[in-house]
Amino acid sequence: MAIILDHVNYIYDKDTAMASAALTDVSLVIPDGQFIGLIGHTGSGKSTLVQHLNGLLKPTSGNIYYNGEDIHDDDYDRKKLRSKVGLVFQYPEHQLFETDVFSDVSFGPKNLGLDKLEVDLRAYHALKQVGLEEEYFYQSPFDLSGGQKRRAAIAGVLAMKPEVLILDEPTAGLDPRGRDEILNQITALRAETGITVILVSHSMEEIAKYVERIVVMNESWVVYDDNPVNVFKNYRELEKIGLGAPQMTYIMHGLRQRGLDVDTDLFTIEEAGQNILQAIRRR
Repeated sequence: MAIILDHVNYIYDKDTAMASAALTDVSLVIPDGQFIGLIGHTGSGKSTLVQHLNGLLKPTSGNIYYNGEDIHDDDYDRKKLRSKVGLVFQYPEHQLFETDVFSDVSFGPKNLGLDKLEVDLRAYHALKQVGLEEEYFYQSPFDLSGGQKRRAAIAGVLAMKPEVLILDEPTAGLDPRGRDEILNQITALRAETGITVILVSHSMEEIAKYVERIVVMNESWVVYDDNPVNVFKNYRELEKIGLGAPQMTYIMHGLRQRGLDVDTDLFTIEEAGQNILQAIRRR
């Protein structure tokens, strides 16, 4: 088991009049190699949760274990942890700071004390993994488009060769093509390396298409933790917490209510389209 959260609580501004719970009794097991979607409305606790996974925040109470070790033990090496559990923030400009993209991506491996050849190889390979063209390698990261900045920020984390990759709203503000390109690259990367991926998103369409497990948060609590089919069966309950389900879920339920024998557990366009055609032929 790679990461275990054991009854984790986190309170902002504890012991003040402004105290508010961001995480309440969160217990999760995140095994190696899984592709997990973490969803919830703004303020539900998603970003707070992922910042606990690599020790950026310390629980008010509860424990977090990585490969069987408590990451907040006094003698635990949290710097090493952050090279293994990589977090890409929602706004890539928060992580980009060097004069050119290649130097930025090289920064992490260089701080590991690796020799220059290994650093350069890691940076080059990571940039190729995210699909950033070589013509941008030596440009200022701040001259890149939004999608290119996301790729550069992800490459900077991948160059550390993490075992867990956490992406906090990686497609926010991108057009549909840019969203698909980045998420397809992440899917291909996971298939190639077996890396654990945690995708934080508010987009049900993204979550439905890519992940194998969904964790839903609401007002600091984990309210669902299951595979997409079982989570989206609760689409009416998801609506009550401001989320809903993929558009295809509503279409398939609507067709079923109108007498067409379709599978309401399908939520991607490709699967639903085939199922609708089969139902029409049967009819």
